[in-house]
Amino acid sequence: MTDLWQIERSCFEGGFDLVCGIDEAGRGPLAGPVCAAAVILPRDTQIEGLNDSKKLSDAKRRSLYDIITREAYAYGVAFASEAEIDEVNILNATFLAMERAVAALGLQPDIALVDGNRRPPLGMPVQTLVGGDGLSASIAAASILAKVTRDRWMEELDGQYPQYGFAVHKGYGTKRHYAALTEFGPCPIHRRSFLKKFYGEK
Repeated sequence: MTDLWQIERSCFEGGFDLVCGIDEAGRGPLAGPVCAAAVILPRDTQIEGLNDSKKLSDAKRRSLYDIITREAYAYGVAFASEAEIDEVNILNATFLAMERAVAALGLQPDIALVDGNRRPPLGMPVQTLVGGDGLSASIAAASILAKVTRDRWMEELDGQYPQYGFAVHKGYGTKRHYAALTEFGPCPIHRRSFLKKFYGEK
């Protein structure tokens, strides 16, 4: 079993007191915003079942969401919209959401642990970790907050655009979603830049 506190402990030993984990959800979908979360956990907080959000059931993620938001020293969650994704591309929009999530913490971390291999401009030391949501407690917590927040938002948007099935696929390019796009065309929350290839092939 991976020790999810190993990386944080090395940060503490290096003199960083406030260690912030950052992750995103929703880079790949055809519709909806990208969501990022930033989480600072009290040292060695043990949250049973904490893991990479992709390895957890929806019910488990939602129950952990409540525990994380209760136990965290600080957390922030933020979006970058589909319009921003189209305007600045998905990588820069993801960085924008991450910057907003850090700003929502209400305090300045000493270091950020970021899932992936791209370093967002956060104005603080940043350590990138490929597969970080399975290696770091802080990033795992952030991955859960980002995923649950975005899923809930897509379920709300399903009420406005029920023909697309957003509550089921959350905007990802499933067979049902492509069929709805063929029948109804895009709606205001679709990422036009993600649909160019689809419509180019038609």
